[in-house]
Amino acid sequence: MLKKLKGLWHEVYGAEYDKQLEELVNILEERKNELDYLPDDSEWYKKGIVYSMYVDLFADDFSGLIDKLDYLDDLGVTAIWLLPILDSPMVDQGFDVSDYYKVREELGSNEEFFEFIEEAHQRGIKIIFDVPINHSSEQHDWFLNAKQSQDAEYRDYYIWNEDKQKYEDTRLLLKGISNSNWTYNPETDDYYFHRFYDIQPDLNYKNPQVLIEMIKVFTYWKLQGVDGFRMDAAPFLWKEEGTNCENLEETHKILKIYRAALDYLGEGTAIIAEANQRPEDVVDYLGQGDECHVAYNFPIMPKFYLALAENDPDHLIEELESNADLDVPESAQWFTFLRCHDELTLEFVTEEERQKMNKYYLKDEKWTFRDGEGIAGRLYDLVEQDVDKMLLMYSMLFSIDGTPIIYYGDELGMENDVEFYNQMNEKTGYVDSRFLNRGPFDEELKEEMLNNPDSDSHQIFKGLQEMIAFKNKEAELFTAEPEYSQEDNVFISTRELGSKKLTIYNNLSGEEVIINDIKLEPYQYSWELTVNKHDHS
Repeated sequence: MLKKLKGLWHEVYGAEYDKQLEELVNILEERKNELDYLPDDSEWYKKGIVYSMYVDLFADDFSGLIDKLDYLDDLGVTAIWLLPILDSPMVDQGFDVSDYYKVREELGSNEEFFEFIEEAHQRGIKIIFDVPINHSSEQHDWFLNAKQSQDAEYRDYYIWNEDKQKYEDTRLLLKGISNSNWTYNPETDDYYFHRFYDIQPDLNYKNPQVLIEMIKVFTYWKLQGVDGFRMDAAPFLWKEEGTNCENLEETHKILKIYRAALDYLGEGTAIIAEANQRPEDVVDYLGQGDECHVAYNFPIMPKFYLALAENDPDHLIEELESNADLDVPESAQWFTFLRCHDELTLEFVTEEERQKMNKYYLKDEKWTFRDGEGIAGRLYDLVEQDVDKMLLMYSMLFSIDGTPIIYYGDELGMENDVEFYNQMNEKTGYVDSRFLNRGPFDEELKEEMLNNPDSDSHQIFKGLQEMIAFKNKEAELFTAEPEYSQEDNVFISTRELGSKKLTIYNNLSGEEVIINDIKLEPYQYSWELTVNKHDHS
């Protein structure tokens, strides 16, 4: 593994920085000797259910989150994806990190986080958390130093130019929020580069010391028992004039260096590529099984909604079939979702589909994101608070290849939080529709779920809980590649492994349908497991 790491290092940085390479190797060898935890199953990310949350919004702090582990365990969660928990001014809900080694004080101390990890591991729950690897906060010590003078110690940790006439082919990621990738710095009379908010200056990976510092961060948290890292903004690491500064070869090599470093300490720590790109580009982030372990399948998300709105499974099937020819390594996995902490992305649909999606699902202009390229909002609101449609969407999610993610509160049918949206827009000074789906966990709704069997929250929770329990019980069967078809506007997924066959029927027609002697009411689903007792394979 060290041989591979050294080879990649020389491909990116040449032999000029061999002293820094030696420093990195020494750090890894020292930390390898300190490691005392690895996941019991090195491919744990290919199974189970991931639950995504903001700690403060879900449980106030890690002490509160420990108290809620039984709730998550009861739901059937096998991994928790903690949205940003590191020290931050919280302008971008924690994606603007000011200290990579410190949990935010309002969430509790590092020690409370370590206690939470231990409690989760005792329940068989893995822990994933976000590390923005492309940028820091402007309040990070590195940047506070770098902006003071052109010969500052950490100046080259960031990207500077005398004007805005550089990397001009780089697209704007937050159109309507941040309308330039360059921001003026009065102290040095020049500009720094950023792909997101202006308070998130991009790190300069052409300086190898930046990579070393970030690997030190990852290996520190691995030693504390963290099972996986979401590599936020992975496609943007390397910048090169004359390109769009995305998906560049050096970016992939840097991610392979991260992987080699973590694997050298011990395999089983999952690296998750947050690459909001087309699948044919995203699959590159899996490498040959030597880059990221997991990638998000962003473009599949809007297809669920199109299929539902037009009662037509072909929207979903065509996207799934286009993915079938991709060269996905055996050890890799897709993470799939209906909703996430950001928007329902419309970035990769056709212009006609984008117009349709806005027509079907943009119920309020406040929900729009990036000038029509996305729609913010909770799943429950997007499906017009229809329990049958909500559970059908989950059934479709479980029908396809990949490990499903549940966004916190969706298991109860949480609604858009307009009050939180208004508060955060006022606090940050940005109008950001994503705050609609980032509100505090609804404890009253949880109590209603527990105490009122007729409530939407109870029906959604119990329906989802049943699906999760089945998937966890039949974990091996769900690793089998599904085959997809449709009949009478019913989306059908079939998996076979050994003597077992699972067929999931999802009725998108809005009318009663009978298939294979199974009667499906409008927007109803049915999971049928058959076992061939004569199959001894």
